[in-house]
Amino acid sequence: MTIRSIAVFCGSKTGANPLFEEHTRQLGRLLAQQKVTVIYGGGNKGLMGAIANSTLEADGKVIGIIPKMLSDLEHQHHGLTEITVVETMHIRKQMLYEKSDAAIILPGGYGTLDEVFEMLTWNQLSIHNKKVFFLNSNGFYDHLIAHITAMNEENFLYSHPDSQMTVLKEPADLLKYL
Repeated sequence: MTIRSIAVFCGSKTGANPLFEEHTRQLGRLLAQQKVTVIYGGGNKGLMGAIANSTLEADGKVIGIIPKMLSDLEHQHHGLTEITVVETMHIRKQMLYEKSDAAIILPGGYGTLDEVFEMLTWNQLSIHNKKVFFLNSNGFYDHLIAHITAMNEENFLYSHPDSQMTVLKEPADLLKYL
């Protein structure tokens, strides 16, 4: 399947390691160059702002979906190709999934994990079958990936995690999947 749009899940903060923002900006430029539309949470702070701004600076297309309650907290981005303000987080997540061909997970907090686990769960339940990529900058997701591997080894998953997710070390590693 050709990936023409990708949901980007990441933090509304930049995190402690400067590599997180550097990788995010590299990814934004790469996606713009490949004509892949970025679909994300609509904020202008942290890694969310970095993915949007770097994609736009490289003449890419960025669609934001933000709930009213977060438009101030995440500093709604006002320079996007398209922005949709929705009522709830559930509507936001559903629209992100519906509009994207795949997802890429960058460093983030609870919200990022909520989004990735819902997407993986929906894959497992055959609600959709979208590839999920982890950009494992500086090993950020090593422990989570080890835990997912343990869930599989202990027979709690219905399919091998490798069938649903791919772990990348660098933004350019995504190119072969586009």
